[in-house]
Amino acid sequence: MKNGSFLFVAFLLVFSGCKNTPKPIAYGADGCNFCSMTIVDRQHAAQYMTQKGRSYAFDATECMLNQLKTIDAVKVGLYLVNDYDTPGEMIDATQATYLISENIPSPMGEYLTAFATREAAQKAHDENGGTLYTWEQLNVHFN
Repeated sequence: MKNGSFLFVAFLLVFSGCKNTPKPIAYGADGCNFCSMTIVDRQHAAQYMTQKGRSYAFDATECMLNQLKTIDAVKVGLYLVNDYDTPGEMIDATQATYLISENIPSPMGEYLTAFATREAAQKAHDENGGTLYTWEQLNVHFN
């Protein structure tokens, strides 16, 4: 192999491992980065990824919100939460609508649930009561 070809292949190998996508949560195996509980609930887990590509997983959105109080938010590149109506599917946390309702328990007892759409959150609210929040409102509520 010529020297230029070798360098090109080495370059591809080094940079192909640097993906800017979050690491999938291994439900039942991964531990929460805030409280250390095993992440098992596919309807309430959360995750953020730093600008450098490191992922941090949480058993509940409230754990992620509490962890975020201790870091520089500028370093975060992506916030994700489970969509309650589609267990295991992660959605953009900044675009989700949240419901705090004592009729929908979450792993850490804050009764906090994320929904992919405002309509889905409103439907759950109509059925279970509680208070709806945007991402911005939720951050104010938890700080």
